[in-house]
Amino acid sequence: MNSALKKTGFYSAFILPALVVAGFYLGGKWNYLAIFFTFIFLPVVDSLIGLDTSNFPDEEASVKGKERYYRFITYVWTYVQIAFVVWGLYVISNGQIQSIAAWIGFCISFGLVTGGIGITVAHELGHKHTALERFYSKLLLMTVCYMHFYIEHNRGHHVQVATPEDPATARKNENFYAFWFRSVFHGYAHAWKLEHDRLNRKNISAWSLQNEMIGYTLLPIIFCFFLMVVLSLFHNRVVWEVPLFFFMQSFFAFTLLELVNYVEHYGILRKQLEPGKYERVNPLHSWNASHLISNFFLFQLQRHSDHHAHANKRYQILNHYDESPQLPFGYPTMILLALVPPLWFGVMNPRLETWRDQSLSNTLSGV
Repeated sequence: MNSALKKTGFYSAFILPALVVAGFYLGGKWNYLAIFFTFIFLPVVDSLIGLDTSNFPDEEASVKGKERYYRFITYVWTYVQIAFVVWGLYVISNGQIQSIAAWIGFCISFGLVTGGIGITVAHELGHKHTALERFYSKLLLMTVCYMHFYIEHNRGHHVQVATPEDPATARKNENFYAFWFRSVFHGYAHAWKLEHDRLNRKNISAWSLQNEMIGYTLLPIIFCFFLMVVLSLFHNRVVWEVPLFFFMQSFFAFTLLELVNYVEHYGILRKQLEPGKYERVNPLHSWNASHLISNFFLFQLQRHSDHHAHANKRYQILNHYDESPQLPFGYPTMILLALVPPLWFGVMNPRLETWRDQSLSNTLSGV
């Protein structure tokens, strides 16, 4: 496709917070505008536009990977999200949303922004080596009460992906709701263990201030409490709506992340070479989706096969692999299917069996 169009396409992510703001000021049922856009309009456009399976040639990818333009978009998003969260807490503290239905619509829509795109950007930045990008990653995760993801995803999930030891790899016939409990609680506990083991190797107490999990657990609470105090002083009353909204949108945000985790790795397991040792991660070990439009909104997160094979690659140069297991639809549609287990199993189990047969065939042929 046109290179300039593809280059500007990633700015489409900013449509979503604009829809949330517009929906809020239009009021009532319009608070569901971003939800309608994400789960109805976007899948239709995704299916009409179709796939983009093109890859940059190696020489061009090397240049594209270093372009600051693509980093700039993620930096801008970081500032937009912080402003968006402060705005959200401010308007909630004004008491302008009266009905429970409007509250729920606003919270879910807000979580689509802070989780669906915000955590995606945090994920991208958290894999990079620069201190600024990693700081922005943590800042974004703070706004959704999921800072432990920075540890668990990089040092846990990417090491154990597609194995029974990974909390974020869904098992075959495991429904999303069972997966959610395991991934959320086991993932948090595993992040503590990873920090404990890191400090133990240095002969440092797990209760030292060097334990990043202490700060990662407390910082979102401190952030929320600070804004509650500021807004309470501004309104001359205790704005109890602020923590309620902050933790509700966080819940929807990280639930959306776990839905994505569920979709990305459902049922796929690496071959075990010996007890506790598995084959190296390659592009066959994650579900892939190269739907053009939804990949713009998600900074090519759906090219997940290449991401796990080459975790440090920047989003703009992630490759499509024909041999990777392919999802039938982009993430917005797959998330809806995951919420209805019979539909999910009906669509995905046959594809999973096909992948297993191909994987076995490759093993027997020595590939």
